[in-house]
Amino acid sequence: MSFVEYSEFIQEGDVVIIFLGHDSMMPIKVEAGAQTQTRYGAIRHSSDLIGRRFGSKVTCSKGGWVYVLHPTPELWTVNLPHRTQILYTTDIANITLMLDLKPGSIVCESGTGSGSLSHAILRTIAPSGHLHTVEFHAQRAEKAAQEFKEHKVAHLVTVRNQDVCKEGFGVVGVADAVFLDIPSPWEAVTHAKKAFKRKGGRLCSFSPCIEQVQRTCEALLEQGFEEICTVEVLQRVHDVRSVTLHLPDFGPEDGGAESAKMASEEVLLAANSSHPSVTCRTATAPREMAGHTGYLTFATKPRG
Repeated sequence: MSFVEYSEFIQEGDVVIIFLGHDSMMPIKVEAGAQTQTRYGAIRHSSDLIGRRFGSKVTCSKGGWVYVLHPTPELWTVNLPHRTQILYTTDIANITLMLDLKPGSIVCESGTGSGSLSHAILRTIAPSGHLHTVEFHAQRAEKAAQEFKEHKVAHLVTVRNQDVCKEGFGVVGVADAVFLDIPSPWEAVTHAKKAFKRKGGRLCSFSPCIEQVQRTCEALLEQGFEEICTVEVLQRVHDVRSVTLHLPDFGPEDGGAESAKMASEEVLLAANSSHPSVTCRTATAPREMAGHTGYLTFATKPRG
């Protein structure tokens, strides 16, 4: 099992996603002899998981069942242990696209945090790319390095515990892309510029406050970055449901006594029967949604 290569069968040491429902999942590490308790009963790793195919339907000890899924960056994002605030798939998809990431790309990232974006980057740049990720907090850096090893992607990533604003990324002249998710990204712009290859590349900075965006854009301009733009991605999920619409009664087409008589007869008829209506399927917008997520600032480091 690897987060960048798909396996067919579950093996001891793998991380799997237990799917109990669309709003209920949990990651577990498969260990011989171990058990995992769910609301449907216990899952015995040796007999229920090891050797089974990913995607299998597993019956628990109480008779209920779950699906055992292969881990992906998207599933990990909604199941990972939160050490910091994380980026979600909506922003991650835009970041990997706008940074022009592809197999073989060299990426510098700060900070590592809970590793949500890191896993998506690793899948995109595998098998020959490399991620240099910097985390200021020592325990978070250690935990991230441990997770990369357990997920069998450690050969694609180097984790450094240092202050990117003072010490940089630990590499110079190697990056095709740089990502910043730190409180003061403008202080790291100079180090980001040094990390890029001579041919240049793309930079992205994530910030929740517009004041951070303004200072970052000023620093990018001072360092000669071009094509600077800031976007915010808001996702709105529509519910598809059946609705019943009453057909309107526009009254008689012509005036006159005869029409009035027909109209009165129709009123009496409508009073004694259900109002004409039609049922159809439609999409309805949510009543509430997030009004702000974060700002993504993109820029290009030109050649030279």
